[in-house]
This record gives sequence, C-alpha cells and structure tokens, in this order.
Amino acid sequence: MSRMRPWAMLRNVLSAVLLTAACALAPLASLSLWARYEIGDTDAYVATMAPLASYDPVQNDVATAVTEAIMTRVDQQEERSAGDTGGPGPPRHSVEAFVHDAVRSFTGTRTFRTAWNAANRATHQAVLRALRTGDDGKVGFDIAPISAHVKAQLMADSVPFAKRIPVEHTDVTVLPAHDHTMSRKGFHVLQVTGVWLPAASVACAVLGLLLALRRRRAVVATAAGLALGAGVLLAAIAIGRDLALGDLPSDVSRASAGAVYDALTRTLRITSWAVLGTGAVVALLTPLARQARVPAAGSRREAQGAPAETASRRP
Repeated sequence: MSRMRPWAMLRNVLSAVLLTAACALAPLASLSLWARYEIGDTDAYVATMAPLASYDPVQNDVATAVTEAIMTRVDQQEERSAGDTGGPGPPRHSVEAFVHDAVRSFTGTRTFRTAWNAANRATHQAVLRALRTGDDGKVGFDIAPISAHVKAQLMADSVPFAKRIPVEHTDVTVLPAHDHTMSRKGFHVLQVTGVWLPAASVACAVLGLLLALRRRRAVVATAAGLALGAGVLLAAIAIGRDLALGDLPSDVSRASAGAVYDALTRTLRITSWAVLGTGAVVALLTPLARQARVPAAGSRREAQGAPAETASRRP
C-alpha cells in the first residue's frame, strides 16, 4: 500500500497540472480558431460583414464617405476648368446635396449589397496581404462602381453638373498606412497556433481526467475552470470594444465601428457563452447527481436487508 502512495501523489499532481493547462489554453484556443477560420478566411469575413450593408449607421457613413470622395474629384475638375477659362467654377453645394441623397438611396439597393461584399472581399484580401507580407501601405476600396451608378441616376433626374461627376478609380481609405503594423505579430502567432492550441487543450484535459484518482471531482474542477476562462475571454472582448471605440478619430461613427466590432466578434462571443454555460451546468449538476445516487443506493441496501432482518426475528 505504501508503494502506491508516491505514484498516487504523482498522478494527482500531474492531473492538476494538465487540467490547469487545459483550462488556461481554452480561451487562447478559441482566439486562435477565430483568427484562423473566421478573421483569416475571406469568405467567412465577407459573410460576417454582409448583414451590415443593411445597418442604417453604416449606410450613412458610406454615403458620407463616397459623397466626399466624389465631391473632391468634382472640385479638382472645377479648379482645372476655372484655370482654363479664367472664371470660377460652379459652387460646391449646388450638387453635393444631390450626390449625397443619390448615394444614400443607392445604399438600400441590392446592387449596393453586391458592391459592399465586393469591397469587403477586396479590403480583407488587402489587409491579409499586409499582415502576412509586411506591406505597410494604406488599405482602401474603389468607389468607381458607386460613382457610375450615382452619375447615371443624377443624369436621369436632370441634376445640374451631373455630367461632371468623374467615374474613375478612386480609393476610400479603410486603414491608413502603418495602422496595422502592431497587430501583425499577434495575428501571425494566432494563425500558426490555430490548430495546435485547441489540440493541446483537449489533450491536456483528457490526460488530466484519466490520471485523476477522484475523477468526479476533477470533472467539476475542469468544468469550473473552463467556465472561468470563458468568462475572462468575454470580459476581454468587452474591454477590447471599449478601447477600440475610445481610440476612434472624431470623424468615424462609433455606431458603425461598434457594429463592425460586434459582427467580427459574434462567433467568439457565442462560443464563449456556450462554454461558460456548459461548464457552469456541469460543475453544478455533477455533485448533485452524486448526492442523488448515494441515497438511492442506501435505500436499495435497506430494502435488501429488511427481509433478512425480519426472518431473523421469527420464532
């Protein structure tokens, strides 16, 4: 018996270490899977961002950005015209309101949703290229297709100066240069560990449970640890949202930025809540199931012993 005690102690220590490692790795595993298969996958990213095309603050921000880009090109053309003719060009406000209304109307169409998905696909591919290759150039999307639609609509409505709206390649910047440099290393680490971290977490959990001498108690501890890790990850997501929105420039809508952040982290939040709920339920119900079985077993023993006791009392 004494020979087994050191081995039993070693098993308990190894089990505790492995289960602790499993619980600690679980949030990081969720992050790595999210970075690899959702943020790092263009199709998944486009599908995640697609519903935002119908979100009113996003439509307003797109309308404002596209209108400013179009009007900047119009102003440049008018300056050249004024230099050639020697006279001033038409006032800016004479067409800007019509352009904004036309762009805002365009954001409610199926064509805009198609353009939105195409722009997000191009933007995502550019961001991934910047993160993977080290390119620090700015990231933007081309508004030429939107400009063409707006120009055609304004010309059909006989809006003055609509013919002067240029339809040419014009980038609206999504990420300025060097804006994503700091995140490159972290993204690379999450991409590389996208498969290994979850596998390591599961392996540690399985080995820890197999080595545990009191397996029921180990299950409760593991479930509680996983729930705690999921809660920490949810708190980190919430803190990250506050920090991200707090550092926005004054000309960026917090509503739109918040909607983008929430859309990108939706799967991560759902997974975390699922792990937290499941872990809490398992941690609470496992001891209750044990307590329910103990009285039931005692009742069966009493029932089996009752006939023998009655027989022994007979004369």
